Amino acid sequence: MEGGRKPDVDAGGFFALDLRVGRVVAVEAFPEARKPAWKLTVDFGPAVGTLRTSAQITNYDRAEILDRLVVGAINLGTKRIAGFPSEFLVLGAIEPDGTVRLLRVEDGVEPGATVA
Repeated sequence: MEGGRKPDVDAGGFFALDLRVGRVVAVEAFPEARKPAWKLTVDFGPAVGTLRTSAQITNYDRAEILDRLVVGAINLGTKRIAGFPSEFLVLGAIEPDGTVRLLRVEDGVEPGATVA
């Protein structure tokens, strides 16, 4: 994202997002996507289960992503990307060139933990 700061929102707007820690349990190629991407399957713990997403994070190879803890916004609805149901948004920092760097989660955090 370029530019300055976004407008203020109240705490209710932030806390309406369901942000959870999950563990990547599968990484698949996604050649049908217009932009290079992986298909991720992420375990968000027993209360949520596994969800799938398409992520434009091909700057990581499969081995770097598999078994990694990630942060996901899990209540944004399902989007179809090249026929694939993307059920959540994995969060990362976007560099000026568009490269996404996944947010890091400390070891020992359990899948399903709420992020606040």
